[in-house]
Amino acid sequence: MISAGLAFSQSDELPSCFMIGEHEKEYEMIVANCNTMLLSVSDNSMESAYASWTSMLKDMETYADTIAYDLKGIKVWINVFWEKDGSIANIVYYPKPNSRNTDFSELTNFFSLFIDQYDFEVSSKKCFSHYGSASWPTFAQRYVPQEK
Repeated sequence: MISAGLAFSQSDELPSCFMIGEHEKEYEMIVANCNTMLLSVSDNSMESAYASWTSMLKDMETYADTIAYDLKGIKVWINVFWEKDGSIANIVYYPKPNSRNTDFSELTNFFSLFIDQYDFEVSSKKCFSHYGSASWPTFAQRYVPQEK
């Protein structure tokens, strides 16, 4: 959970992942207090920000495969909040109408597990966020350079 300069601490009961519409007051406070965008911390390079975002979505897909959770067909609007060190503080999402029908409490649990084990490749002097769209499969291999 975002802690640096925000109204919440680790002792508060706000979950690390929840759906838009739940915990609205707290969500609004996180949005207001963590208003630096991923694009800004990526030196205003759309290419760099998109590569980092796509890489994280691909890492979600890879992690889902390792724990046998099926993300295929899931489509969401998603807001990710990172601590300044690149660790994910919160994921807040809402399913798109054309998303595969699933038990979204399981998706919330998946995101919570992902948060616990993931560190983003970007860091900053303060917390930052990105609001966007996500769907799986990502086909990220088309966009993310392959390691050699």
